Amino acid sequence: MTDPTPPTALLVMEENRRSDVYPPALLEEIGRIARWQGPPLTRAQLASDPGVLAGVDVLLTGWGAPVLDAGLLGHAPELRAVLVAAGSVRPLTTPEFWARRIPIVSAAAANAVPVAEYTLAQILLGLKQVHRISREARENRGFPADPQVPGGYGSRVGLFGLGRIGRLVAAHLRHFDVDVLASDPMTDAATAHELGLRLVGTDELFATCDVVSLHAPLLPETEGLVGERLLSRLGEGATLINTARGGLVDEEEAVGVLRRRPDLTAVLDVTHPEPPDPDSPWFTLPNVVLTPHLAGAMGRERARMGELVLAELRRLVHGEPLQHAVDPDLAGSLA
Repeated sequence: MTDPTPPTALLVMEENRRSDVYPPALLEEIGRIARWQGPPLTRAQLASDPGVLAGVDVLLTGWGAPVLDAGLLGHAPELRAVLVAAGSVRPLTTPEFWARRIPIVSAAAANAVPVAEYTLAQILLGLKQVHRISREARENRGFPADPQVPGGYGSRVGLFGLGRIGRLVAAHLRHFDVDVLASDPMTDAATAHELGLRLVGTDELFATCDVVSLHAPLLPETEGLVGERLLSRLGEGATLINTARGGLVDEEEAVGVLRRRPDLTAVLDVTHPEPPDPDSPWFTLPNVVLTPHLAGAMGRERARMGELVLAELRRLVHGEPLQHAVDPDLAGSLA
């Protein structure tokens, strides 16, 4: 049996994160199973010479991916797969791309790992109310005699959304003695049971959980959903964590609640816009913990996404089913 003809590949992504996602050893391995069309390019370099796409079978990309519109696709008649070493494919896909029925791989599964790890860390800190007590200690210049915190035994953790990251967080939480609740209209009771959690309505989730973590996609029906009504339901000392999309939170309404409720803590790793406007209250509210999108893959963690792309390229070369191809019918509901 002869070896399959190696596909011709081209890597197009922003330069400053390229070596993290595709370190030299990984690029060498890709070169053993595919023929490079040429050196890596940025989106701007590709736009200045789109003819380089002629004869390209596989487009490898990541942050700074080119938009797969009719113009670009017209220069890539042989294109048969796009492998994206990043979480979301929404910014680069178009109706013209989906009409070509070209499989596109997302590395969301690899990016979910550090997001879930960050979220788990913040949940455990939230159950101990570390952020609240530390700021009160600074303000009072002393320690409370007997801090009252939920702790990690018998407390309730709420997951708003059970996509890939929400489910991974739920899996992590099974190792702790906490009651996990979730709100997700796309999840049935049987699946919830398998995940070791209980489905509840959104109002109950916010009203009864010591920590609420957001993992829903940003859709018209979820944009600005977390505002005055839901945040006002949070119990004394509760923590809100957002590693999903900043647009899920209505900033104006959330700021109002957080000003009235200094007992609450909001851990915001995402905002809208991102970064926040320089005069945004997110920068000055003492009960807001603001981090610059740290939950997603950073530094060496990014190589995990490149490795996922390499594994998918191997499957493509050997005619095996891709494990991380995005379902076109579900693409509109993804984050």
